[in-house]
Amino acid sequence: MTKNRLEAFSDGVLAIVITIMVLEMKAPHEASWESLIHLLPVLGSYIISFLMIAIYWGNHHHLMHTISHVNSGILWANTHLLFWLSLIPFATAWMGENNFAQNTIVVYALLLNLCGLAYFILLTVMKNCNAGNRKLLDLLKHQMRKGMISLIAYTTAIGVAFVSPLIAGIIIVVVGIIWLVPDRNIERSIKEN
Repeated sequence: MTKNRLEAFSDGVLAIVITIMVLEMKAPHEASWESLIHLLPVLGSYIISFLMIAIYWGNHHHLMHTISHVNSGILWANTHLLFWLSLIPFATAWMGENNFAQNTIVVYALLLNLCGLAYFILLTVMKNCNAGNRKLLDLLKHQMRKGMISLIAYTTAIGVAFVSPLIAGIIIVVVGIIWLVPDRNIERSIKEN
């Protein structure tokens, strides 16, 4: 399989994940402004999850531009990542429908942790398959540091959610913001090579 085919498949899966999430948002049965207020938790969980999926999509896009070889290990590691990402619509809907209740935040943080771990595995498999690839090694240096911080933060959010779901939610949002800040080193590395 070529890397273009792998990227196209991943793009398709992520597009479907986002589509499923938006389809979970049901329009209110009345036309009052008050009815929209009741949808704020659902909208909030959708926005958070949309951004998380977009972050994975952007990083995956950069990864595909750094590798030259795809093997079965990369295919399976990528599929593993897509599996966990495909569960985000469920966790998003559950969290939004239940006003960010404790258990929903725990499950959401756990799921994001599993997504992060799967992404770390994908990075490691790509590194092993594309040994000596300078672009990839530069990208991995920055991504793995952010990835470790994310895994620690998500694990912390799981425990904190039992005490304060609000603080756990803030931790999750902060991790998203960390990843939203563009890493100029990645784009520079891709352009230079």
